[in-house]
Amino acid sequence: MLFGSSGIRQMFDQRLLSLAPIVGAAVAQNAKHIVFGTDSRTSREILANAVISGLISNGADVIYGGICPTPTVAFCAGFADAGVMITASHNPEPYNGIKLFRSDGSSYTLAQQKEIEDEVEHPSWSKWDEQGVLTDADLITPHKEAILTSVCIPENLTVVVDCGNGAGGQITPKLFEESGATVISVNCDPAGKFARPSEPLEKNLLHIPKLMKKIDADCAVVNDGDADRMMAFDNWGRYIDGDHLLMLFAKYLDAKQVVTTVDASMAIEEIAEVHRTPVGDSFVSEELISWGTFGGEPSGSWIFPKHSLCPDGPYAAALFAEISGEWNVAEELDAMPRYTILRDSLETKHGKEILSGLGADKPTDGIRLTEENGWCLIRASGTEPKIRCTAEGRTRDDAKRMLDAGMTRIRNAIHQIKE
Repeated sequence: MLFGSSGIRQMFDQRLLSLAPIVGAAVAQNAKHIVFGTDSRTSREILANAVISGLISNGADVIYGGICPTPTVAFCAGFADAGVMITASHNPEPYNGIKLFRSDGSSYTLAQQKEIEDEVEHPSWSKWDEQGVLTDADLITPHKEAILTSVCIPENLTVVVDCGNGAGGQITPKLFEESGATVISVNCDPAGKFARPSEPLEKNLLHIPKLMKKIDADCAVVNDGDADRMMAFDNWGRYIDGDHLLMLFAKYLDAKQVVTTVDASMAIEEIAEVHRTPVGDSFVSEELISWGTFGGEPSGSWIFPKHSLCPDGPYAAALFAEISGEWNVAEELDAMPRYTILRDSLETKHGKEILSGLGADKPTDGIRLTEENGWCLIRASGTEPKIRCTAEGRTRDDAKRMLDAGMTRIRNAIHQIKE
């Protein structure tokens, strides 16, 4: 399989570079007008050129926007047949990859991914006189204007913006600057090498609360490498975990139907009707096509269907600023339910076999065990030889009981394989 839960993503090497033009040609089989962008990684240009060569060689016209966020490409795909993004999202700099988007901003469906994989096995190319054309274009401006049209950022706000030297630096600070807010930009130059780990986890952002206190900032927003993720800090300088940011957006938008993933807190079910999907923003966006008014996952992917079906970090940052101008965010968060979440894992080379034996249709999707006062999720890691178990309970004892139940199932399954 080429595709993971969020496109094609690998260590950048000759194997990925050789695959790139074949993937491009496969995409061009059914899409002849393509918008195209890259994140800031140093391997972006050679990989972009390789994919573009495949697209053009199979008759597709390509509109190239250079360095821009993934949600920018997905948004502008609405003016084309498809969007292609060169990115490894929040992975470290040695990685790169390819994300594919439909004209509604959603990721290619599983069926479309299968079509691409089949085409890669049997590539085809157009004749010399049927080649496509490459054109440079500004993709940032239409995306930025669409956000500013639908979100109101207060002029009197002081905001810290950290884009982690990724593509978000091309748009997120500008949203605040053009709205008249005071912006303190950190790591917003698209350097291609990250001053901090790209994933917007609290442990990677310890500098933010200190800076907020120093300048008396009202809030802070953070993007990952391709700006499809956004996390935030409240007016007290506290990092907001993904479950509570999900609830904050849902409450502010008065979203009664929310799509989220199987690893999200059950607390969201106290404020909205919920549909759950496997872990991965592509599953959330696909569900939102037919149901729901807002969606997201605790990793920081927030999807606003009226805007786009792609997780949009810059849009989410602007909306969070709007909320910060109207509400005391810290007080809102403290009034929300908060339950204990525990995690554990076991190393094993038999993750897929074990999860299949436990009844999972797909090992990396896992299985979810639910009781009245808690749940646990057992899933095989997609990147490491591990099985992970996440549990939540209304009390710590409930969470511990669910975690123990999940880990016992894993150990019993491993023991059976060894026998």
